[in-house]
Formats: sequence, C-alpha cells, structure tokens
Amino acid sequence: MTIKPLADRVVVKPVEVEETTKSGIILAASAQEKPQIAEVVAVGPGGMVDGKEVKMYVKTGDKVITSKYSGTEVKMDNTEYNIVRQSDILAIVE
Repeated sequence: MTIKPLADRVVVKPVEVEETTKSGIILAASAQEKPQIAEVVAVGPGGMVDGKEVKMYVKTGDKVITSKYSGTEVKMDNTEYNIVRQSDILAIVE
C-alpha cells in the first residue's frame, strides 16, 4: 500500500534520533524530542490551494526540517509517516 498526497501535502518519514546524549546518558522514549528532520517520501501535485497557486519546491528523497508539532502521523506497514503541508517545511537539509 502506498500513500499519494493531494494538493500541497508532503509525506515525510522521520529520521531516527539518537537515544543517547553526547555524554553517554541513555534517554527514555518519553524524554526524547520528536524528530524534526525527515526524508520526503512522496509529494503532492501542488496547484490551486485556498484560491492561491502553490508550486512544490521539495522532491522525493530530500531531507527536510519540519515544524515541531505539524502534520498528521500515520502508521502503515509498521513504518511511521507524517503528512504535512509544504508550508510546514522550514528548510531543506543539504
């Protein structure tokens, strides 16, 4: 099963976060921050959104930084994805 985003939506897969601090302390799952860096899995076609023309600037495979609490979390085939609007993507990591 695949996810095909509509309009200005982007499907991203969070990048795994480190479970230990630089000093070697192991963090519990509840103490870890939600990852903000993610890999783009699928991109919607853009077009007219809320009466405005939206051009898509990200592409599949890009590493991006998203807003901290943006999007909708979806779990498919034991993999977690986040569906966000392109406007919730803050930057592309190069």
